[in-house]
Amino acid sequence: MHVNPVLRRIVLAVAVLLLAGCGTIPVDDPLSTDTAAPPVDTPAGPATPSGSASASPAPSTPAPSSSAPVGPNPPSSPVPTGSGSAPPSAAPTQPGPRPPGTGVTTVPQGPETCEYTASGQPSKPVQPPKSTGIANAGQPVFSIATNEGEVNLTLDRAKAPCTVNSFESLALQGFFNGTSCPRLVDSGIYVLQCGDPTGSGNGSPGYEFADETDGTESYVSGVVAMANGGPNTNGSQFFLVFNDSTGLDALPQKYTIFGRMDPASVAVVQRIAAEGQDGTNPYGGGKPNNPAAISRVIKVKD
Repeated sequence: MHVNPVLRRIVLAVAVLLLAGCGTIPVDDPLSTDTAAPPVDTPAGPATPSGSASASPAPSTPAPSSSAPVGPNPPSSPVPTGSGSAPPSAAPTQPGPRPPGTGVTTVPQGPETCEYTASGQPSKPVQPPKSTGIANAGQPVFSIATNEGEVNLTLDRAKAPCTVNSFESLALQGFFNGTSCPRLVDSGIYVLQCGDPTGSGNGSPGYEFADETDGTESYVSGVVAMANGGPNTNGSQFFLVFNDSTGLDALPQKYTIFGRMDPASVAVVQRIAAEGQDGTNPYGGGKPNNPAAISRVIKVKD
């Protein structure tokens, strides 16, 4: 069917604006971590999947709405911070206590230094990651046990060493255990947002850290990326892309890609997404109708 070029450009422009306001990503992004009331200029995040979780559903044309981007919901006001910036030297040299029976618990040493800045209170007791001697090579594998099956993530230390270091520290401390994924976006963009012990989309580990992006990011099916409330505000929340969401590629704000899921894991997330969401997130999507429960996250391979 022939589509008027002018109309098509208008629809694409609206879709890009929608993407900028979703959940745990930037303040005007689709994947933000704060569910506060949307700002006056609420970017609409692409919403697309019809909710079916099996074969890759063809994205539908997003309708103009107030849905937002893929990150945590953008905060409408500054998020109160805790003790302020904590220099790398202030962070413990090793992750905090590790629960028993969590798989591989070794943490390789490396040459990298990362900065994790204190911000607010942690949603669950946890120690910040080590900030020195961080490995920048290797692909550790983590297994997320959900109510629909195992989701395996292969992380990339070379691409995002500070992000992988944070995720690894939180997982080894049991931060993600016994949580549920608070947000599903299944139209325009197809992502399941997890990593918040409060289940509200507002949770954090009590620190923030910088983006690790280079502008070439593409949010295709299987990508694992950080959600946030704006540039360099990464915490614990991340999103799993269960169908191509390349509409995010054009956004000025980039979300750090730090790993990938295998096809079987994508299918598990699609099963969760197939049950839809309640539409309660002001930036797009809502709480999954499926429990989207995570019983534990362990490292199975270093």
